[in-house]
Amino acid sequence: MIIARIQTFPLRIPWRPGTRSAVSAWGPKDLPAVDSLLVKVTTDQGWEGWGEAFGFAAVPLTQRAIDELIAPLCVGQDATRIAPLMRGVQEKLHVFGRGGPLTHALSAVDIALWDIAGKAAGTPLHRLLGGGVADLPCYASLDACSDPSLVRAGVRHALDAGFRNLKLHEKELPVVRAAREEAGPDVTLMLDVNCAWTVNQARARAGELGEIRLKWLEEPLWPPENYAGLAQLRAACGIPIAAGENVPALMDFDRLMGAGAVDFVQPSPAKMGGVTELCKVFPVAAVRNVAVMPHTFYDGPGLLAAMHVTAALGTADAMIEWRFFDLEAQIYGGALVQQDGRVLVPQGPGLGIDPDPDVVRAYRRG
Repeated sequence: MIIARIQTFPLRIPWRPGTRSAVSAWGPKDLPAVDSLLVKVTTDQGWEGWGEAFGFAAVPLTQRAIDELIAPLCVGQDATRIAPLMRGVQEKLHVFGRGGPLTHALSAVDIALWDIAGKAAGTPLHRLLGGGVADLPCYASLDACSDPSLVRAGVRHALDAGFRNLKLHEKELPVVRAAREEAGPDVTLMLDVNCAWTVNQARARAGELGEIRLKWLEEPLWPPENYAGLAQLRAACGIPIAAGENVPALMDFDRLMGAGAVDFVQPSPAKMGGVTELCKVFPVAAVRNVAVMPHTFYDGPGLLAAMHVTAALGTADAMIEWRFFDLEAQIYGGALVQQDGRVLVPQGPGLGIDPDPDVVRAYRRG
């Protein structure tokens, strides 16, 4: 089975009119939309697989990396030899970087090839990987609000949708406190500050956050590769630490966990190499006694890849990140939904669901 074609599909999906997210921190105020990048790989036998690269503002760079660098190296190659092909591409392109848009691009192609592998075998990806549970718990990953009244509304919206595990993207204590007050004492809260603080700042903030009773504090430090600083913070702050979405390679994951820096490690399949590399993190984490909670701040094939790998390799306490954005459309239409904080793992071959062609057609850019 030979790779015949690799196509890129940049999407821009607006928020629903009138929602607060129209002035989101995830994009400029004059661009009330979310950018995603889907990739379709087609073989000479007609099999089609879908992948996803991490999106937002880097979509044009990632698309160019696929179209001009990665696709020429993959077209004509054996689609069934995924790991050797991905390693070969990495070796040829490593001089241009081992992370960022280039690795995001490679991730999308890898996910699409695993989708094809499952489809050709007539089995869902989680079974191809050795097993799998039928459904998984998920948590609502909320938009950044930076305002107590707005975060209250977001928390209430998530609770009304059935979630009992919520993640905030906030930095100020009054906003986080408002979220806890709205959620009540029995709802699990996590906090992602997106690499905002120095070690000393984080220690001070952690003291303030103690009253909030967080399940974890995510990516507290700048720069994110300050693993020694994370380990110092973890030892001192009394709040479990989560990190890993910006870690680009397996050896770096080993260094992160080996430093004793995290309680929860968060590999991102659409950023760090797709299914092939995500699968490698689980045994390393098991040896280090670290829980794997994949980062999936996206809602296309990258999300499905994380679900299938977690269903096959994850522990009983693993949760899936569910990006809780009020968008005008969803990549899978109504085929992928959560109910009461759980999501069914698709049982169709490969990733189990293909992107809704009407959504792709309506929101494709260029």
